[in-house]
Amino acid sequence: MKRFLVLPLALASVGCVRTAVAVVKAPFQVAGAGIDMMTTSQEEADRNRGRAIRKQEEADAKAARKAEKERRKAEKAMRERDD
Repeated sequence: MKRFLVLPLALASVGCVRTAVAVVKAPFQVAGAGIDMMTTSQEEADRNRGRAIRKQEEADAKAARKAEKERRKAEKAMRERDD
């Protein structure tokens, strides 16, 4: 008769232990997730840096095109004035 009582108690205690472990681990998991969200991995940093470099290169190219256009416009105005 005691064997029949021990088995259900043992199975029930396993569930309690799992629940207790989950409750104890929860604050650490939440804190870890928060830290992960606040910090930047090396891969993310590299990706962001590459994006910033490409954006700067595009802005530099646009400025160079604008300067070239202005230079040509000024040359044309000088030629027309000389004529």
